[in-house]
Amino acid sequence: MRIDTLLASGVTRSFEFFPPKSDEERRVLDTTLSELEPLHPSFVSVTYRGGPESRQRTFDLVSAIEHAGQLTAMAHLICVGHRRDEMRDVLMRYQGAGVENVMALGGDVPEDPSLVTSEFDHAIDLVELAREVGQFAIGVAAHPLGHPRSRDLATDRRHLAAKLRLADFAVTQFFFELHEWARLVDDLDALGVTKPVLPGIMPVTTLSGISRMAAMGAAVPASLAARLEAASLKGGPAAVRAEGIAAARTLCEELLGAGTPGLHFYTLNRSTATRELHHALFG
Repeated sequence: MRIDTLLASGVTRSFEFFPPKSDEERRVLDTTLSELEPLHPSFVSVTYRGGPESRQRTFDLVSAIEHAGQLTAMAHLICVGHRRDEMRDVLMRYQGAGVENVMALGGDVPEDPSLVTSEFDHAIDLVELAREVGQFAIGVAAHPLGHPRSRDLATDRRHLAAKLRLADFAVTQFFFELHEWARLVDDLDALGVTKPVLPGIMPVTTLSGISRMAAMGAAVPASLAARLEAASLKGGPAAVRAEGIAAARTLCEELLGAGTPGLHFYTLNRSTATRELHHALFG
């Protein structure tokens, strides 16, 4: 089913995975999928890090999920560093496989652009191409605090608004406070864009996760970091994990109360934290 249709029907619940690189990773993911499938997510999302091998793994996993007939899947695509004919072929392959949902991403700029033929500058170029190729439901990425490569927040919002006018919905980078999502939605509304913006959720379950998430472009607020550090002193890693799950649950409850169109959980191919959150929120 198309994700824009699902969003029009009510609040969605979605899970994100990455394609496995090895047999062991595949076994872990198979277990995770079997454990999360009974939660009946609205859709699942499969990432892609660039390069033909990773792109094929994403295609294989998305196609397998779709053909199994139990879950709706969305494929991530990266365009920077690729040719238009190459990406057109990829989109046509997905269309031929019956995949209706894609996430159009720019991706990282190649370290040496002179060695790569790229006919794309930004994700909006891929959105335009996907519109030409087929009847896809198209998602795009949004950064509540602004894309790391943006000149400033106002510029970032204008680029996001232009991209989202052509797409169907956005999914955010993970964040930790309600006002970050609310401000993003308000800023887009001021620019005349009211399409759904799904908040990305990823609980901080270890102290090492604080620095890791900051490196990924979403700094953990000082207040949450202090809560996790205090929990560690009282009860060690288990207490840190419990506090991180509790903080994520509070954020989700606030988002649902604020009228979010859905919740998008970053699973890291593990099911336990996602299942705990889902059970606490939805029973």
